[in-house]
Amino acid sequence: MKYGFADRVRYLQSSAVRDILKVVGQGNVISFAGGLPDDELFPMDGLKDAFERVFATGKGSLQYAETAGYRPLREVILDRMGRKGIDSYSPDEVLITTGSQQAIDLFARIMITPGDIILTEDPTYLAALQVFKSYEATVIPVDSDDDGMLPEDLETKIKEHKPKCIYVVPTFSNPAGRVWSLERRRQLVNLAHKHHIVIFEDDPYGEIQFLQEETYTPLAALDDGTHVLYTSTFSKTAVPALRTGWIAGPYQVIRMMSQAKQANDLHSNSLAQQALYQLCCHYDLDGHIQNLINVYQSRMEIMVRCLEEANLPNLRFVKPKGGMFLWVELDEGINTTELLNEAVKRGVAFVPGEPFYAGTAKRNTMRLNYTHSTPEKIEKGMQLLVTLIADTVEAQIHS
Repeated sequence: MKYGFADRVRYLQSSAVRDILKVVGQGNVISFAGGLPDDELFPMDGLKDAFERVFATGKGSLQYAETAGYRPLREVILDRMGRKGIDSYSPDEVLITTGSQQAIDLFARIMITPGDIILTEDPTYLAALQVFKSYEATVIPVDSDDDGMLPEDLETKIKEHKPKCIYVVPTFSNPAGRVWSLERRRQLVNLAHKHHIVIFEDDPYGEIQFLQEETYTPLAALDDGTHVLYTSTFSKTAVPALRTGWIAGPYQVIRMMSQAKQANDLHSNSLAQQALYQLCCHYDLDGHIQNLINVYQSRMEIMVRCLEEANLPNLRFVKPKGGMFLWVELDEGINTTELLNEAVKRGVAFVPGEPFYAGTAKRNTMRLNYTHSTPEKIEKGMQLLVTLIADTVEAQIHS
């Protein structure tokens, strides 16, 4: 039978990361591909206790709940955001979502008309690009360096394209791991106010910070609650399976997103929300996060050392200050999309950089995840990867 799909399905694309994970899962491959936290570090005892506390409250905990989310959890979230200087929002300006991915989708659903312009960094979060393109937005990259978007190019493109919003991941970005400077953050917020543009600040990794002596002020902390929407998630700090994220922003926008969510799933998993509230109140979540930081930083150091010792020609990367990823740029003659098949055959996987670009892709780039592999696997996997890259460079020289 020929099915009459809606026209918009032509803009739907499968995730390159998910496709790679399917292939990797079929064999004995060391994977640096997924953005996965380490299962061994999940707070199992804390979660068991949290769910028991929820069940002890009675059958009402299993009933339908309000769309905006479990209010005590929203209040806890506001308290945690307040520690970062984000204090412009009330509980009614916070919406609990099914992961922060749903926050991006709901925002796009209520804000994007086909043909609308969205400005982003380049490269940027692959799944955000998928969402924006599925709503037929035109995504235009802004020239950036390691400190963030270049203000001159940003303002030029604002004036030229009159964008609907600016999407950024200013702290430990996925995939590049960038940390914007405070000056660039201020300049972006100022330009948003000047030109009346909404900023969508995506911050899933901000709490995985290696250098505790440094301060990375969220864009939302530089705003007055009118121009910045801030989204984050418990997937990286608690567990992904609870699928609990949130978005905070101007009341009119959050209210409209809440109405869109009613038409989508009524409300996110209320049992998970109540358990997270209990976890935050009766478990040392901050201590747990510090343990994650210690473990992930040590694994990152191993990966960085392996690259530094490899002595590969034209290798470029910036040592991560936090987050879950290492972004690597290789010799211009190497196409990492083509390299991946041979890498999997040799027993190691990564994500090619090409799908992360809104503009012209650098095909000699790759994203490596260091949080999900043991130190031993990182050593072995990096040895396999470095050898493959060296072999590829050598073959090109003699071709």
